[in-house]
Amino acid sequence: MARDASAISFWRANFSPAFIYPIKGIWYFATHRYLHPLAPYLPIVAFLAIFHVNKGSAWVNATFFVLGIGTLLISILFEALFVDHTQVDIFDAVMIAEGYEHLVKHRRPVSEDIDESDPVKRLGAREKGAQFAPFSFRQIIEFAVLLPLNFVPFVGVPLFLLATGYRAGPLLNWRYYALKGFTRKERNTFIKSKKRRWEYMWFGSIYMVLQLIPVLSIFFLLTSAAGSALWSVHIERESGDNLVNEDEEDLPPAYTDDEP
Repeated sequence: MARDASAISFWRANFSPAFIYPIKGIWYFATHRYLHPLAPYLPIVAFLAIFHVNKGSAWVNATFFVLGIGTLLISILFEALFVDHTQVDIFDAVMIAEGYEHLVKHRRPVSEDIDESDPVKRLGAREKGAQFAPFSFRQIIEFAVLLPLNFVPFVGVPLFLLATGYRAGPLLNWRYYALKGFTRKERNTFIKSKKRRWEYMWFGSIYMVLQLIPVLSIFFLLTSAAGSALWSVHIERESGDNLVNEDEEDLPPAYTDDEP
């Protein structure tokens, strides 16, 4: 019995489900119809798919290199410029649906109509400067610098995914930091803690894998926003936060339209 308890304790201390959440986001997005109207741009997939064309290379490394270039272009031309606000709405809607609307209320108005079952319809206007993930020149430059890793036999592709995921993971949870009202110092401390640092690496690495899938990568931008929200809910529950006894003094004041 003691051995079983020790094994369970070791498992909880060293295993993180972070890598599952980008996948859970796909299922969540697909099975919650209220999120679907937030994806009006999916017909553009046919056009943007040209960035993911594989020129017929039979070599795995070359394939990842080509797809990596496509991901770089999409990150610059599409994600940062067009869908960030949609990702914010998806993230906030999932947080409301999962019972954490008290966090969302500190950044934007949320309707008090409890009879409204559609969390998207309860969302008020986004606050000025709302963003799901910040545009990072450093991430783009590092991504380009790391692309040649894909030419290294056997270990190159995994190293590329882990290295780029290490940078992408924290950025994909940026909206959560905003809802929590973290200062820059608090955000950096949270991200760089031993536990979270590796969790974000795994989350970001699976996200990068999804972004390398031709055509569907654009769809996964949306599902990853849902996955990020689900991961944030997991963090909240894991940290012992609850909906009834949360200390409101530790959170920023509720958002109003009168704020500058």
